[in-house]
Amino acid sequence: MTFQEFLNIAFSPVNTILSVLLGLSVVYWLFTIITGLDIDVGIHSDLDVGGDGADGHFHAPDHDPTGWMHFLKFLNLDIIPVTYFLTLSLLITWLGSFYLNYFLPLPVWAGLLLLFPLLIAAMLLTKVILKPLNPFFREINHKGEMSYAFLGREGRLKSSIQDDKIGMMEVFIGSDPMTLMVRSKDGTKLEHGTRVMIVDEEPEKRLYYVQRSMRY
Repeated sequence: MTFQEFLNIAFSPVNTILSVLLGLSVVYWLFTIITGLDIDVGIHSDLDVGGDGADGHFHAPDHDPTGWMHFLKFLNLDIIPVTYFLTLSLLITWLGSFYLNYFLPLPVWAGLLLLFPLLIAAMLLTKVILKPLNPFFREINHKGEMSYAFLGREGRLKSSIQDDKIGMMEVFIGSDPMTLMVRSKDGTKLEHGTRVMIVDEEPEKRLYYVQRSMRY
């Protein structure tokens, strides 16, 4: 296969969207590796903190009877970070579509229709590939670091918080920076960059309450 053939198949009408998404995934992971993906955001309390995507995992309530929730749990998305799962699923789908169109050229409409079964197959294969890592993912918290006792630790806010608004805080464990989701303990406004101390936490340890540190 020549490089020109590779480009023609990778950016054919069927594979263009997959190729672009895969390229964006590569950029995302490179940015994450180099910078730690340090995004300065605030999340308001009307969002479900324990819901899908708030901490990189899907959290399905035990009482939810919907088939969609059961399907997500079947894929282990209550254990595996969504970004890991989606990236690997996308890569497998792209490879399947790429080689299918290389060895068996199909009309555009047929190639597009085949993307759906390819995606389902890729998701199931991703579940199997990542299954040996489930014990590891169970032991890490919402940002991918090993669990630590954060109560009493100090750090700086990476976004302003007030009332029920949720923001981000950076703490250091040794020389390793970690980013946590935090909320003001008494609702007091705390500006970006303020040095704060963790004084309380949610039972599932995905949200921490902070107040201004006595040290500035």
